[in-house]
Amino acid sequence: MLGVILLLVLGIGGWWLWREAEHRGFFSALTAVKEKPVPDLKRYEVLEAELSDWRANLVKEYKKALSPEQKAKVENDARVILEMILPEMMRCWRGTGYDFNGVAERPGEGKIACGYYVSTLIRDAGFKVNRYKLAQQPSANILRTFTDAENCQLKVGENYATYADWLEAKEPAIYLMGLDTHVGFVVVEKNGDMKFLHSSGIDKAGVVEESRDQALAIKWSNWRMLGHFTADPHVIRKWLAGENVRVVE
Repeated sequence: MLGVILLLVLGIGGWWLWREAEHRGFFSALTAVKEKPVPDLKRYEVLEAELSDWRANLVKEYKKALSPEQKAKVENDARVILEMILPEMMRCWRGTGYDFNGVAERPGEGKIACGYYVSTLIRDAGFKVNRYKLAQQPSANILRTFTDAENCQLKVGENYATYADWLEAKEPAIYLMGLDTHVGFVVVEKNGDMKFLHSSGIDKAGVVEESRDQALAIKWSNWRMLGHFTADPHVIRKWLAGENVRVVE
């Protein structure tokens, strides 16, 4: 009799726990974790066209600007537009597979290596750069192609928690992140959170967006270089000028 009562109690308790877990969204959360993002080529093309239109309008305004103050205003507007649209373009690649030799041109159309993910997005954002040559450079050269040494901050062997705290305290902007053998984008958001968007070779995950705690590539790297991108006025001016960007080798 005691055994029957125990089974009933366990059965009722198990049923209650199941209902509670279901009510609190536990199983849907598990399902969400397992679901792999699907690359969104259509949205990517819309965003790419919108950014191109914005750039064309801003270039006209920049040419009309006479004073340093007027030019600075257009540069700030350009930065705002890039920081609004470029991270969304990055996210359209999520779910695209990784391959060390991957050179996909568009989200979901083949596989892509980390350097090509960065160089393709930069090109599609409107920068005139040879994406093949840029993608094949060490990460330090990719960063220095766009920003000078004083805007590239190198830290070696630093504890990850300390480094992540420092990173999240940075000015909200888009940055380039160079690691031992890897490269990607870091987006520091206005609320202080950071997101690492890159084509990950870890378990060949492909293009992912990772939070501070998920960014194992940054955590495991001994060598970390952060390069300003939208926070560097020289980068914004290159974008507005439409000048050919010389790849640092």
